Amino acid sequence: MGFDRFLKAALTGFALCVASVPSTGHAQALRIMDGGVADTLAVPMNRAVVVESDSPFAEISIANPGIADISTLSDRTIYVLGKTQGRTTLTLLGVDGSLIANVEVQVTPDLSEFKERLRQILPGEPIEVRTANDGIVLSGTVSSISALDRALDLANRYAPDKVSNLMSVGGTQQVMLKVRFAEMQRSVTKSLSASMGVGGGIPGTNAGATIGTGGLSGAGALDAASAGDLIPTGNDRTGAFTFGFNAGALQFAVMLEALESKGMVRTLAEPNLTALSGQEASFLAGGEYPVPSYAGTSGAIVIEYKPFGVELSFTPRVVDQDIINLEMTAAVSGLDTSVTVGEGIQVSSFRRRETSTTVELRDGQSFAIAGLLQDDFRDLSGQVPWLGDVPVLGALFRSADYERSQSELVIIVTPHLVSPTRGEALALPTDRIRPPSEADLFLRGQTAAPNRPTTGAAGEVARQDFTGSYGYVMED
Repeated sequence: MGFDRFLKAALTGFALCVASVPSTGHAQALRIMDGGVADTLAVPMNRAVVVESDSPFAEISIANPGIADISTLSDRTIYVLGKTQGRTTLTLLGVDGSLIANVEVQVTPDLSEFKERLRQILPGEPIEVRTANDGIVLSGTVSSISALDRALDLANRYAPDKVSNLMSVGGTQQVMLKVRFAEMQRSVTKSLSASMGVGGGIPGTNAGATIGTGGLSGAGALDAASAGDLIPTGNDRTGAFTFGFNAGALQFAVMLEALESKGMVRTLAEPNLTALSGQEASFLAGGEYPVPSYAGTSGAIVIEYKPFGVELSFTPRVVDQDIINLEMTAAVSGLDTSVTVGEGIQVSSFRRRETSTTVELRDGQSFAIAGLLQDDFRDLSGQVPWLGDVPVLGALFRSADYERSQSELVIIVTPHLVSPTRGEALALPTDRIRPPSEADLFLRGQTAAPNRPTTGAAGEVARQDFTGSYGYVMED
């Protein structure tokens, strides 16, 4: 008996010490009054509390021993240990078998430890932690998406799949992406060819022959009466020199053709798009080309539209303060009618330069995400066998074509954190003009009458000078 009393006293002291430790948070020592209503007993998981009764009990039971475990310290004191999250009922019966109380035991995650870890990992974040049923409820306003994700990940360690997120993200969460597309195309083509022909007939007969190279190789190509007839029909050369003469019954003709062409194309687009953090935005400046195709075995023609032009699609994410994560796809495409099939039938294809990437940068910083350089070169030389190898005169039996094309595409992105503003603070290009009156149109010949507002952003734009060529972009 002495040992039993010593063991009970030791367990009672240990339970009281555990219940009195400040880190237990929601742990409590419940006192059951005679004839009173027992409160709900909140027990942190893997921690213990003590229940005291004013009346001695003869029997106690727990509805679900898997949720909480109990042991008696005396006929008035009970030791309750939380094991698994959940709710169960603790029943106390008196000496005469009467019901003393039914105590609802709720085992919750150990929020005291969770709060301590939350303060260590995310200092300064005003996150409120509560329990709801068997889970954790997080509320408050955090500074960034990354802080929110860290808090949720930590809460899932204590209550897996039982975390309710009522937190909101403060600060600016809308991103305007400024993208500049710049493409330069340059092409150089050079060609030099020579043609020579000799023809004639036998005197007194109708027999004759014509031989030649290049454009003068066909019969009837020689006609000394008109030098212009020496140029073949359909010739695409921009420069040609012809010379022809007769020597008796023989006709001689020489033609030199030369071509040199240079071209340059500049393509530029500057789309500005605004999207909420985590939401996708897209842009297309161009059009859609119809492509017919056959549907199955029925033979019906189905029209499918292919977009072309400058395309942009991006998804911004504000990670932390002014750090922005961008997942984007950009493409520049155009129609190419140089493809032929069958008997000279031209079809339209697409030239497309596309890039897809993910970058991370701060508000206002720029990044060149693509520098696509394409260099095509073609060199073709043709000659009459053996005759083209003759020194000096062999140049009359040779032709050479040289073609080179270069294309360079650069895409630069700049994200900005933006907030909405009042509508009157924005100006449009149409704010400076108005439809003309009949007097302006018929008497003065004006197709657009000036409109000069005096207040707001439109008034500021109206005071600027935009004289010169048509086409300008106004930015606020």
